Amino acid sequence: MLDVNSVPDQDEQASTLVTAGVTVVPVILSGGSGSRLWPVSRASFPKQLWPLISDKTMLQETALRGVGDGFAAPVIVCNQEHRFLIAEQLREAGIEGARIVLEPVGRNSAPALAAAALLVAEQTPNAVLWMMAADSAITRPAALAEAVANAVAAARSGRIVTFGMKPTRPETGYGYIEAGAPLDGLPGVRALTAFIEKPDAETAARLVATGTHLWNSGMYVFTAETLLEEMQLHAPDVLAAVRRAVEGRETDLDFVRLEPTAFASAPDISIDYAVAEHTSRAAVVPADLGWSDVGSWDALWEISPKDDTGNVAIGDVFLEHTRNCYVRSDGIVTAVTGLNDAVVVVTEDAVLVTHRDRAQDVKKVVDRLRRAGRHEAVAHNRCYRPWGFYESLIQGDRFQVKRIVVTPGDRLSLQKHYHRAEHWVVVAGVALVTHDGQQTLVRENESIYLPLGSEHRLENPGRIPLTLIEVQSGAYLGEDDIVRLDDPDNRN
Repeated sequence: MLDVNSVPDQDEQASTLVTAGVTVVPVILSGGSGSRLWPVSRASFPKQLWPLISDKTMLQETALRGVGDGFAAPVIVCNQEHRFLIAEQLREAGIEGARIVLEPVGRNSAPALAAAALLVAEQTPNAVLWMMAADSAITRPAALAEAVANAVAAARSGRIVTFGMKPTRPETGYGYIEAGAPLDGLPGVRALTAFIEKPDAETAARLVATGTHLWNSGMYVFTAETLLEEMQLHAPDVLAAVRRAVEGRETDLDFVRLEPTAFASAPDISIDYAVAEHTSRAAVVPADLGWSDVGSWDALWEISPKDDTGNVAIGDVFLEHTRNCYVRSDGIVTAVTGLNDAVVVVTEDAVLVTHRDRAQDVKKVVDRLRRAGRHEAVAHNRCYRPWGFYESLIQGDRFQVKRIVVTPGDRLSLQKHYHRAEHWVVVAGVALVTHDGQQTLVRENESIYLPLGSEHRLENPGRIPLTLIEVQSGAYLGEDDIVRLDDPDNRN
């Protein structure tokens, strides 16, 4: 059995375990878009990649929970569009050796977990997997260490273990679990007798009053072998499709690319529906971890430090006669006066104002923006790339102005455009520009013109970030007008 060796400081998110020949592999699912936290969270840069509850991103917070004695390097299953952002955030957090598994399409948690289990089982089928969502918050790491130790012991005995969070209120936004009798020989672990869908307010109040119903956290612990056996029994079509995808995988830099056709044929289903609600091996560890799925701005207000009037103020914010509000500005100065129980979020290209009680309705706004074809629904003005980022400053008829920042030592693909010409002006650093086979150093306050159809590449050979202003002109200025002739990042 695993014993808690050292409990981290309350500010730490990692739990340290001592093993007796046990390998615990954190499996982190990072496929959500977090649309209820729009306009900060968007599909191109979702909530798990933002530092919403500390100076670390939610992905980093999650990954650091599985660092220490007894833990192997994590397996991250993610959208392929986020792969470089995730790799960079893991590097910044000091997490080495992670296997980043790329989903060609989103297929929910059951196929994602099947892929992770199949990959781990190739070397260590008896390894214990600790599955976590990348976008949940836990504020009591000491309690987490104890709960994980109990869950790992149960997983080693062949159980599929979930964590049930002790409810603090009748919450309609979470599913519930009914905990049964304690399991012999497994301290802190109970039988799991039922899953309950997200209830209405009256049902939620009744469930909380029973004392036996818990919030479903969505975290699971099991061995790779146990999960695969239960998937073969209860979701064989999922397992068969994912097995083909794993067998046909390719390794791309530090990433594992699942075979797209096979993975796309897997049913879109959660691990709850595919396995947990049907298996006879289900168990639950009741715990009070200070857990939240951070599924709305109201939930984020709940877990954030507040001032004496109950306000959370982040960024360039000024409040007057305001109580119990969440106000965040990632852009311009934001002043709020005379509001109670409100959410105000300001980014460079969008503003959200809602009552905290209607925070779940933000997703409806995002759906309307998508139907209207609005870029703001899915992407930020600033777009991150493996080499840095770019952002649009001005866009007009047949022209666009962008700021491009390239990190030291990085370079863009060798490319050309069919519909636009470009003019680059360096404002900081030095650029090495390849232009139709010729190389030119362009320094601060110098510029270079790239005619339509020319083959070109931008590189930062210096030691400071390269910043330039790009002026595009032409009949079509879409990002898909790029023909990559040589790409160091192997993008499709």
